[in-house]
Formats: sequence, C-alpha cells, structure tokens
Amino acid sequence: MVCSVSLVRRLRVLRTALGCAVWVGASGGAFGAVASAQSPAAATGSATVALPADVEAALGRARIPRDALSVLVVDAQSGRATPRLAHRAQVPVNPASVMKLVTTYAALEQLGPAYVWNTPVYLQGSVQDGSLRGNVYIQGQGDPKLVMERLWLLMRRLQGQGIQVIVGDIVLDRSAFDVPDHDPARFDGEPLRPYNASPDALLVNYKSAVMTFVPDGAAGLARIQYDPPLAGVQRQVSVALAAAGAECGDWRGALRAELADPAKVSFQGVYPASCGERVWPVAATDPRGFAARAVEGMWRELGGKLTGSVRDGKVPAGLNPAFVVTSPSLAEVVRDVNKYSNNVMAQQVFLTLALQKNGVATFDGAREALRQWWLARIGDAELPQADNGAGLSRDARVTALALARMLQVAWGSPVMPELLASLPISGVDGTLRRSQSRAGVAHLKTGSLRDVMAVAGYVHGASGRRYVLVAVVNHANAGAARPVLDSLIDWTARDQ
Repeated sequence: MVCSVSLVRRLRVLRTALGCAVWVGASGGAFGAVASAQSPAAATGSATVALPADVEAALGRARIPRDALSVLVVDAQSGRATPRLAHRAQVPVNPASVMKLVTTYAALEQLGPAYVWNTPVYLQGSVQDGSLRGNVYIQGQGDPKLVMERLWLLMRRLQGQGIQVIVGDIVLDRSAFDVPDHDPARFDGEPLRPYNASPDALLVNYKSAVMTFVPDGAAGLARIQYDPPLAGVQRQVSVALAAAGAECGDWRGALRAELADPAKVSFQGVYPASCGERVWPVAATDPRGFAARAVEGMWRELGGKLTGSVRDGKVPAGLNPAFVVTSPSLAEVVRDVNKYSNNVMAQQVFLTLALQKNGVATFDGAREALRQWWLARIGDAELPQADNGAGLSRDARVTALALARMLQVAWGSPVMPELLASLPISGVDGTLRRSQSRAGVAHLKTGSLRDVMAVAGYVHGASGRRYVLVAVVNHANAGAARPVLDSLIDWTARDQ
C-alpha cells in the first residue's frame, strides 16, 4: 500500500504558498517617485546614530545604497524615547507584508481576540425520508479559514439534519462582501499562485487546490491525490515516472502540467521518482466558480445527492438558520496571517473591519475603519496607506516612524500577547525560520516583494530590555538584503 502525505502537511504547504509573493511582479518604479517627492530633509531622515559597521558592510556586499534603507530601533516600553538608531525613518516606503501588522493589530483591538466568523446554513422546504424538497443556503460572512476539513464538517452537519438528497439547489450567498472583480494575474502575471487569491465572503479553501504526487516505482508511475474534491473537473489520476536516476530539480516543469482549463487537469510530462512525495498548491483558474465546485464535490464525496445545481443567490428574508459553522478565533487566524504571511486571510480580516461597522464589507469601508482606529489609538503618527491590508501591493506606504509608534502602543495593549505570539521567531519558525540572526531573539513580521525586503516587530536585548525594530529596504537589489536585516536584528539584541 502506498501512503499519501498527511492532510496536515498538505494544508501547511498551501498555507505557506499563500504568502509567497517573491521577486517577480509589477514595476517597482513607484519607489523612486516616493523618494523624489520628499523634501531634502525628509528624504534624509534623522540619523541619531550612524549605521552600525556590520550593517554598512552588509549593505555594501548586497550593493544596496544607504538611502535605500529605512530603519528605526527604539525601546518598546518608553513611549517617545530617543531612538537607539534612526535612519530615514520619516520617509514613506513600501513595507510589503509588514503591512499585515497594521491590519492584525487593528483587528485584535477592534474585534477582540475571541472574535469568530459564523457561516449560517439555512434549509428551505421540508425533510422527508432523507430528502430535502427545497434549497440549501450557505451564507458566507468572511470566514478566512473555511478550509477543506471544515467544509467536510459543514457537509456532515448538513447530513446530520437527516438529509441525503437535496431536491433543489445549494445556494451560496456571498453578499456580505462587495469587492470588485479581481484579475489574479494583475499583480505579477502569476494567476495560479495561491498568494494571488482574492477575498470572498464565502472563501473556500483559499480558492486553491492541492495536488499530492506519490511515486510508485514498481508500477512505474506517480499517483496523484487532489484536495478538495471538485465537481465537474476531469483530473488525471497518475503520471509516468521519469527515467531511472533522473534528478528531482524542476519537477513541476518536468510534469508539463496543463492547468488553464478549469474543467480539466492533465500532465504531458513525467515525475522524477527521486522527488519522493511532493505537494503542489495551485490557485483556481476559475476563482469565482471554485466554491461551487468544492461544495458540490464535497457533498457528493460524502454520498450526498443533488438534483439541482450549486449557484449564487441570497438567503430569503425570514428564514432562520438550521445550524451555524463557527471559525477558529481571531487570535488563531492572526497567527496564520503573520507567521506564514497569508495574503488572502489578511484581506478577509481587513474587510471584516468594514463588515462589522457597516453591515457590508468594501475596501473603502475597511480603509476608513482603519483610519478612524489609527487616529484614536496611534494619534499623530502618519497614517499608513494600507491599500488592501495585506501588503501585496505596489501602492501601500508607511513610514518606519509611524510603524514603530504603533508597535510601541501595541506593547502596552491588552492584546499584546496575542499579537506577539503571532509573529515569526527568528531562526525558529514561520517566515523567519531560515534567518541567520541569533535564534529566538526576535519576534518579527517579514515582508518581501520584488524590490522590497522588510522586517518589523520586537527584539529581545541581552540586557533584558525589549526593542521595537522596523527596517525596510526599497531597492532593485532588495532580494539580497536578508543579511542586512539579520545584522540589524543581531545589533539590536547586543545592547549591553
């Protein structure tokens, strides 16, 4: 018997893929426009201390000029204390996924760590002898984590109502979010990358599927497992193995996958047995239709029958829910958002700020909710340009000074433990697991796009003091900036 990798591992790979917007994408020319728009004094910033020698050396090796780096190091607990290090801290920069810190902290304060998203399910009609003669309505309200196993539980609860056959339709109500149509190729020309998935009131499995390849040398093929099951999609169940001794290398390219047709998945190539088991997360080629395919696929996988179709619509007035599926708490969701830089989950959280205030979520409403919160809590620090709240943007801007001020306020907040626990730990986990800085000395959110590399969060000094560190590189060579940021982390930790 050939065993597949665990569901937990497949979900971990998908969760990581949702945050991997790396060094490809739209033109970075906007950074120059921001710098040139500043006055000479603002563009220079206030350098209270010269950059540390190790940082200067790392910048030189990476061929990154000093004026491409914005950095601020300040005591986490001393309010407006004099910074230990400040360089170009007042210049607006693109922070990439570090913007998720603003979204998640605002959400923790406004919604509360125990906040949950409810997905009510309604039955219209009567149940008799295992058949519902009427429609099922599933009302999305922005749950960021309606992943495959939770969709399975939803369908099991539906069967628990005594239903095996639906003599009608399954209707998906997505009216809680009013967001524009999204072109997944617009940002960087990579529409099948899960990190480009768009938000949705009924976001099922992040609008992404996972293919698991399991080689069987005796049979001369690799078996393919697909999650979640999708109705109406023809999927190739195996692919031939490459010649004996073939290296793993670019195994995805070797498969010669044909994924453009949303109703068919096929492979014209081979799979190298030397790869062992591998997992490939892929965003839906028909994002709008993915939820319908997944809902019907899961219902039929569990043995349910459907005489009608799965379609979009609205819950009729006056109908009461038969049951409600509840998400994990916001504290748990924020951990996924920040540890793994999950873009679509961050946008779901951001839009929820507007949903709770206005009854319908729009990006404009979310930005206004964030603005009001920022003015009330952070005060005169310059307001970030949050765009979509996830940092997957060429338009997002924030200064190191404003972000550091927010992190100081957060340190004294009742929700500080939840925010801190959500951040990657240097050299240990999340997006900082490969950091070459000293393991365990920092809790930092990372950010990376083409032309951007950033970290922001808290560093634990050798003296026992806690510091806020914000460091952002906006430059064509930003991809080489990781040693620069590691040097800043180590310098901050060496405070004796």
